[in-house]
Amino acid sequence: MKVVIIEDEILSAELLSRLLQKVDSQIEITAILDSVKKSAQYFQEGHKDDLIFLDIHLADGISFDIFSRVSIDKPIIFTTAYSEYAIKAFDVNSVDYLLKPIGIDDLKKAIDKFKKFNPVDNHKVLENISNAYQQLPKQYKSRFMVKIGQSIDSIRSENIIHFQTNDGLTFLLTENGKRYPIDYTLDQLESLMSPDDFFRINRKVILSISSISKVSTYLNGRLIISSPYLNGDESIVSRERVYDFKNWLDK
Repeated sequence: MKVVIIEDEILSAELLSRLLQKVDSQIEITAILDSVKKSAQYFQEGHKDDLIFLDIHLADGISFDIFSRVSIDKPIIFTTAYSEYAIKAFDVNSVDYLLKPIGIDDLKKAIDKFKKFNPVDNHKVLENISNAYQQLPKQYKSRFMVKIGQSIDSIRSENIIHFQTNDGLTFLLTENGKRYPIDYTLDQLESLMSPDDFFRINRKVILSISSISKVSTYLNGRLIISSPYLNGDESIVSRERVYDFKNWLDK
C-alpha cells in the first residue's frame, strides 16, 4: 500500500509515519508534503498512491484548497486537532478522520475502514467534509509538537508566552522559560494563532497577551513591553504596529 502524508508539522508527520509502519510493515510512505502548493504539484505530476493522510491546516492555507487546483480521486483520512465536539460535523457526514494526538488503535481502525472503502463514493465524501468544514467556527492552532531529546511532547498554545525568530529559526517559549524550535515562520503563525490571544509586535516576535505585565511609551512613538524572557529590541512594538496593538489591548 502506497501512502502520502500531507502535514506541516515535521514531528507529527514522523510520528504518523512510524505508527503506520507498526500497523502494517508493508505500507510505503511515498511522500511527506507540508503545503497546499507542494501537494497540488505532487498530484499534478500523476503520482499513484493508494491512500492520503491529510492535515486540515497546512503551512500556506487550508487543505481543501488543494482540491480547487487538482482533481484527486484517492481515499483520504483527515487528521485534525479539532475538539471532539467540533469534529462531530465530520462524523455525521461519514468522513474518516484521526483526532490529534493520533493513537495507534485509532489508526488501525482507520486503516481497516479504508480497506472496506468504496472508491466510487470518494468524491461525495470530499464534498461532504468540505461542506462540514465550512459550517465549523474558525479554529486556531491549539498545540505544537516539539522534540525534547529523543522524546516528543505536545505544548498547548495557552502555555506559550511568545514566538520568536533568530537567524532564520523560529522558537516558541513557554511560561516556565523553556525554548523549543518549531517548523513555522512568524508569517505562518500569524494566521494560525488566535488573534485574540497573540499579536505580532515586531518582525521578530509574536506575543501572548497573557505574558504582558506592563506597557510603556518609548522613543519615536513606539511602545516597550515588560514580558518574561524578552529583552532589548525584542520587546519594542514597532511604530507601524502601535495603533493596531493598542486596539488589540482594548478588545
